[in-house]
Amino acid sequence: MSEKLILTIALMGGTGKVGPGLAMRWANAGYRVIIGSRDEAKAQGVAAELNETLGIDSITGMENSQAAEAADICVLTVNQEAHEATVKSLRQAVQGKIVVDTTARVDYKDPHPPGPPSAARMAQEVFGPGVRVVAAFQTVPAHALKKEIGQPLPMSVLVCADDVDAAEEVIKLARGADLRAYYAGDLDNAGTVEGLTALILAMNKHYGSRTGSLKVTGIESE
Repeated sequence: MSEKLILTIALMGGTGKVGPGLAMRWANAGYRVIIGSRDEAKAQGVAAELNETLGIDSITGMENSQAAEAADICVLTVNQEAHEATVKSLRQAVQGKIVVDTTARVDYKDPHPPGPPSAARMAQEVFGPGVRVVAAFQTVPAHALKKEIGQPLPMSVLVCADDVDAAEEVIKLARGADLRAYYAGDLDNAGTVEGLTALILAMNKHYGSRTGSLKVTGIESE
């Protein structure tokens, strides 16, 4: 059995915009997936919908802290308004794990690059040294993740972490979701990635698109 078939991934805030798309891609690739939410019933409802869409029954729903405790790797897919409270509430549940933070501190109605520190850096400071935080997936449009499940997406994921080994684990997860991923420096660099997210959103808004993204060329990631 390959590594990806035994990994369990929990998406805290997985009922929002980004979580369901990532959940579908990972579940389709063979990972065990848990949808997390503050509302367990809501998480179970979304999990049931995703299972029906994919024709499977392997996605489950739990309350956020229970999902985190049951997972090998945790993924924060909350919006920026809920980020601080969610991070504080999960501090104990995620100890000893890799936590992937997808948060971009950007106003979607009026997108501008945020100042430091990055959302992932703030999460690392709250979680402490027992958790390895990795920033990723900020520049990937949620709308695109739900399309053509099982097919490669023509966009790149920039992965930032202080721990390069943790970053490499998340790069493997990105590949499992049919995305190309690249290590882009430490958690402070994640603030620049959030800024790129603001630029992509501004461009999407101007050109009437929902799937504009970032693509790295000239570098082989595998």
